[in-house]
Amino acid sequence: MQPAARPVFPFSAIVGQEEMKLALISSAVDPGVGGVLVFGDRGTGKSTAVRALAALLPPMRAVADCRYACDPAAGDALCDECRARALRGVLKTRTTPVPVVDMPLGVTEDRVVGALDMERALSQGIKSFEPGLLARANRGYLYIDEVNLLEDHLVDLLIDVAASGENVVEREGLSVRHPARFVLIGSGNPEEGELRPQLLDRFGLSVEVRTPELLAERVEVVKRRDRFERDRRAFVDTWKREEAALRRRIVAGRKRLADIALSDAVVERATRLCMRLGTDGLRAELTLIRAARAIASFEQAPAVGDAHLRQVAASALRHRLRRDPLDESGSTARVERAVEEEFGA
Repeated sequence: MQPAARPVFPFSAIVGQEEMKLALISSAVDPGVGGVLVFGDRGTGKSTAVRALAALLPPMRAVADCRYACDPAAGDALCDECRARALRGVLKTRTTPVPVVDMPLGVTEDRVVGALDMERALSQGIKSFEPGLLARANRGYLYIDEVNLLEDHLVDLLIDVAASGENVVEREGLSVRHPARFVLIGSGNPEEGELRPQLLDRFGLSVEVRTPELLAERVEVVKRRDRFERDRRAFVDTWKREEAALRRRIVAGRKRLADIALSDAVVERATRLCMRLGTDGLRAELTLIRAARAIASFEQAPAVGDAHLRQVAASALRHRLRRDPLDESGSTARVERAVEEEFGA
């Protein structure tokens, strides 16, 4: 019998940081929005929020005994082993928590993508694949703290996997291909270095977090954290009702997502906003609209409106702006100014 999982801080109990919470909820309602990049001060709840969201989500159904937790309804996206089981009609399922996998700095490439199981190879003479972090993160979250300090070869690897949704390993006589679809969550301090543009573009949303400046807010953060550390289970129990309500809203948002209407006028608004800011390519518009639809669905709105675009505009666009030598204001201020010009104050 496995020991009970250690309680994590409830998502509903996080004080402030509304933009970060909204971005994470958007990615939970629609993982296709893309990853979330969280830049800001240390000790502002970045990793706490990621783990809290994963604990909040309902368990997912996966193929039993699958090393990659394949979705039994994935069809062509199943791994080779699960596809063979499906053809034989022996695809058993189980429920499992949504995974949150940490990718530490200094990790080796073999640890990330997987490699030959040396112990089995030496003891039994059998070539067997030992899955890596990408396999464990499939259908969940891959969390990278200090993502701006990640080594270049790992950045290139993540870009390829994020684009294709699968991990391909060909080394030491092994040839393995398995699904690797995850929400990439990165956090860091911008003072310690910038993120490579190629990886930056792979994050659907980018949020900025700051240390609370209001006395009452800071006091409440300290009080809640202190209560949590003194008795984790009791604190979690006090937030059960809020957590259950938020879980129901996320699940309902997922179900109604495809039914949310999107008018030509809203698409035109989003496009004009991106043109006003001079964003490159069309990924900005696509992400803005997709994130706005996720929030509209979460809020039980029948259609995407200007209010939803405004809510996610900064998160979807601030990291896609070109540097303007004639404008010394930050990217957030530029987006907010453009939003006011487009939508009105």
